[in-house]
Amino acid sequence: MKILVIYATAGAGHRRAAEAVTQVLREETRHNTILVDALTHASWLYKYSYSATYTFMITKCPWLWAFFFGLLDIPCLQKTIWALRRLQNTVHGRGLARYLIEEDFDYIISTHFFPNEVASALKQSGRIRARIISCVTDFDVHRFWLGPGINYYACASSWTADKLFKLGVVPERIKTTGIPTDKCFSQHPDAGEVRRRLGISEKMFTVLIATGSFGIGPMEELIDRLPGFQILVVCGHNAGLYERLRQRDQKDLKVYGLVKNMDELMAAADVMITKPGGLSIAEALVTGLPLIFFSAIPGQEKHNVEVLKTYGVGISGCSLDEMAGELKKFQDSPEACAQARAASRALGRPDAARQVVNLIPQQ
Repeated sequence: MKILVIYATAGAGHRRAAEAVTQVLREETRHNTILVDALTHASWLYKYSYSATYTFMITKCPWLWAFFFGLLDIPCLQKTIWALRRLQNTVHGRGLARYLIEEDFDYIISTHFFPNEVASALKQSGRIRARIISCVTDFDVHRFWLGPGINYYACASSWTADKLFKLGVVPERIKTTGIPTDKCFSQHPDAGEVRRRLGISEKMFTVLIATGSFGIGPMEELIDRLPGFQILVVCGHNAGLYERLRQRDQKDLKVYGLVKNMDELMAAADVMITKPGGLSIAEALVTGLPLIFFSAIPGQEKHNVEVLKTYGVGISGCSLDEMAGELKKFQDSPEACAQARAASRALGRPDAARQVVNLIPQQ
């Protein structure tokens, strides 16, 4: 069969989920699998403004993002919002619609709501025949993910499945697969060996601080409060933060920019402080890391935190001093650390990508 795995570049999570599914399809099936960024087929204006607008709002005025996130999820406004979305995507998604029609895929697996909506509208109008799998990449679900032409919703947890049902999705279309992650996160290598490979201490209690791809958060102030810890900091695209931290002559501080070995850094860590993006959480859960959340983006990330609270996973709402105190508790209590690890692993779905692929009949 001919299968499209499609995402849109808005942060790195949607792409990483799509890549994880593609990896399984190419390694474990004979399907003809194509991986595409939907924005490459969007209008030039949409292509170049979408990611920039999203980045600007979450880094410079998150209150504005929160306003639109909440506004667009209000039930009584959905008919109007759907009409406006359809108009916008008809204009800016014309190239994507043409691509989906011409390529005539058997299955479309989408990890973003933009290609979801375009494919769903085409399916409803009879212009494509593909079966559509919407792979939701957060633990909560915004109404933007819904579409009448979607055959299956692959979601993160039982809580997420319940939310989809409450939004009107019939149970037969809801599949609790977990959020797809690369198989490297489920390898569980020896931490000492990984630390030796990274050139860091094997004995010190190690904290991984991940700022998300945009490098958001009070990193420097937090690091100042963490004497006695070995700290690994991933700065993402924030080159200024990377350079400032690199210039510090600080023992037991290791600084990274964009990385391709996040699985190793997670394996080397005892605790992770992170922004609560869906993919970052999913990867940490599979690794089995205790989690402390900071600088959550209003909207999807704050909702992720609330969902994880129901499972007893993650610590949130802390000041910087309180974060340091929580880390000290983990450092002083191996039992508390082990309990937090167990809670993370219980919610982790290491086979999520395979479960998504299994929704496609094998030939």
